[in-house]
Amino acid sequence: MVQNKQKELILLAQRIGVLASNGLTYSLSEYDTERYEELSRISHQIAALATGVENFEDISSLYIRQKEYLTPKVDIRAVVFNDQDEILLVKEKQDGCWSLPGGWADIGFSPGEVAVKEVKEETGLDVEVERLLAVMDIAKHAHPPMPFYAYKLFILCRITGGTFTEAFDILGKEFFPADHLPPLSMERVLPEQIKQMYDFYRYPDKGVYLD
Repeated sequence: MVQNKQKELILLAQRIGVLASNGLTYSLSEYDTERYEELSRISHQIAALATGVENFEDISSLYIRQKEYLTPKVDIRAVVFNDQDEILLVKEKQDGCWSLPGGWADIGFSPGEVAVKEVKEETGLDVEVERLLAVMDIAKHAHPPMPFYAYKLFILCRITGGTFTEAFDILGKEFFPADHLPPLSMERVLPEQIKQMYDFYRYPDKGVYLD
């Protein structure tokens, strides 16, 4: 219940922040600009309270206002299985828990290219994209509260070569069976999402999931 309230507050802060940023982009008067700047500060204060950050300026520093219409961030996760029907996970240095390889989308790279790049950088394996499995709105799933509004793309990839190598932000990499998953980094991937990925793998004709 508490986490649901946190998510509601975060979502409220995000919506206020977007309205403020868009208002600042299209504002035609100093009066309106002052009001939108105040709304922006309020959104950061709400986000700080919801996430437990003591200084709301720490939240403000995460946002660089751009003179354009704000859109959700995009998190891309590569879904990779081996011949034993085990799924590839990486151990995140940030929280010591496990996730699908991936991260925020990079400008200049397509979603498929990001998936391939992230697997290579985090594990050393070479993969090629097979198909898009799911597009999820983080706010509609049980992820912990986040300051950003974001979508997740899950992309099925096939191993073509390479071997495990070290990465500065990854503590480990390993294939796991569906019934023996390690502690997951809940901000990045949920147990039910891993289960969904197995369903896609086992039933290739299953359609793309879309929130």
